[in-house]
Amino acid sequence: MELENIVANTVYLKAREGGSDNNKGKSKKWKKILQFPHISQCLELVSKIDVKYEYVVEQQPIGKTLFGQWCELKGTQYHCFFLLLDVQIESDDQRHDLVSVIKQGLQQFSDLPPQKTSALFPDTDKLFLEGEQLENGPGKDLFHTSIQAVRTYLAGEPFEEFTKSMYFHRYLQWKWLESQPVTHKTFRMYRVLGKGGFGEVCACQVRATGKMYACKKLEKKRIKKRKGEAMVLIEKQILEKINSRFVVNLTYAYETKDALCLVLTIMSGGDLKFHIYNMGGEPGLDINRTRFYAAEVVCGVEHLHRQGIVYRDCKPENILLDDNGHVRISDLGLAIVLPEGESVRGRVGTVGYMAPEVIDNERYSFSPDWFSFGCLVYEMIEGQAPFRARREKVKREEVDRRVKVEPERYSNKFTEDSKSFCQQLLTKNATDRLGGKADRHGALQVKQHAFFQTINWRRLEAGIIDPPFVPDPHAVYAKDVLDIEQFSTVKGVNIDESDSSFYSKFNTGCVSIPWQTEIIETDCYRQLNVFGPNNTRSPDLVLEPAPQAKSGDCFPFRRKKKQIPRNQPVPINSSLLSSVS
Repeated sequence: MELENIVANTVYLKAREGGSDNNKGKSKKWKKILQFPHISQCLELVSKIDVKYEYVVEQQPIGKTLFGQWCELKGTQYHCFFLLLDVQIESDDQRHDLVSVIKQGLQQFSDLPPQKTSALFPDTDKLFLEGEQLENGPGKDLFHTSIQAVRTYLAGEPFEEFTKSMYFHRYLQWKWLESQPVTHKTFRMYRVLGKGGFGEVCACQVRATGKMYACKKLEKKRIKKRKGEAMVLIEKQILEKINSRFVVNLTYAYETKDALCLVLTIMSGGDLKFHIYNMGGEPGLDINRTRFYAAEVVCGVEHLHRQGIVYRDCKPENILLDDNGHVRISDLGLAIVLPEGESVRGRVGTVGYMAPEVIDNERYSFSPDWFSFGCLVYEMIEGQAPFRARREKVKREEVDRRVKVEPERYSNKFTEDSKSFCQQLLTKNATDRLGGKADRHGALQVKQHAFFQTINWRRLEAGIIDPPFVPDPHAVYAKDVLDIEQFSTVKGVNIDESDSSFYSKFNTGCVSIPWQTEIIETDCYRQLNVFGPNNTRSPDLVLEPAPQAKSGDCFPFRRKKKQIPRNQPVPINSSLLSSVS
């Protein structure tokens, strides 16, 4: 039995190693799987997709990359404009060189008519003053006015010109590939990593790119028996809206005969519960490590709240580590979308982490997430939850009473700042709670607490701060495959035609932004995005009708009849002639 676990781990780790290489892990036929169709097959997409600048350039990774290539081809002026759009997200050590390049390019404005220069940059002196400030050190919203002007300019004539180029046509080819059906054959499956509410979670790998993911399988019969169709669909739709480095992202959604599958960011470093209780001696994490994880979770909660999403299940099991030691929020099965200014009522969450207003079935908006977050921070430091000791056998009603009435206790593991932070988050009254009365903008208050005074939020949000702990790439931070409890067989439930409407809403294939990011990160974009000599159109981009296949019967392997030239006598089979006579 131990051998089975060793084999499962070995195969999984080998796949992970391959996924970090540009070509290892890819199918031998990966180029055929991602082969571009002729452009004539893609032109109709123009009427079906959003082809505005705001979508193609600002929201589509491949669209933005192709537009950048086109700008570079067009000359220094366009290329500098394009670089200017990204000036705020570059790391500090790259800014000086970047500003120098941009300023050199912008000098070309001296050759433009004055009215055009003033239309682009009403205050050119201010632009270069901002440039000097940027060279001398990081600042807030530098180049903001100029960036807005550049964005408006590029969205006009330049973008219209781009849509007539081979670069835009190549974008249509990528969108065509993105729209192709996704099935179980798209992936290789590896060991089970854990369990979800409706099924197991497995590691998987995309055959075409070698990218590793986690596949959350939701058993159709189990969903139907528990009447969970609405919950499953809401989770999938919420995941589609999210694009954050602090929340697991959905890249594919498909179905098999027995399950609905969500293919998500793989978090190979395990969950925070595993690290709090199973790594080292005493349970708990040191203050610096706790602060780093807490800061990244705040960024994840902030992203959800800005989208109007209440998480409602913040706890150590749902905070996962990636290969590099960064954390993300996972499992949005209990999340809900709240329209602006509205509230909701309902006892939803995990016992011991639910806020008093949730337990009492009062109306609430975003405040419960900050209470649950306070429980998480407390548990990371103390090594046990604030209202129930680990493995303590106590009834749910008693835990609820403690949450509503009893104050939490603080040991000498807490610094003054961390104690103050948890106390303000775990305040019983939602309106007095840190972040609780700011609606969807509560994260701004939480970030300002003294507990986070050493955090550089801009660098953290850009993902350029080194984590305090990096998982061992040769370790599997999950239970042994034999220790993960298997689901029992669902009986008395039949899947029929009435369920097909629900499945069609779920089975939508690729999610655009993460899929395009995967294509770029795995080097598929660079290797496939090849044009003709001297930046000319490759054969698949030539704007002529694609060569039509000769019409024939349904069996191309059938032997063709021999064609007999005209005026040539037809040979007669003498034996056939004699039999006829």
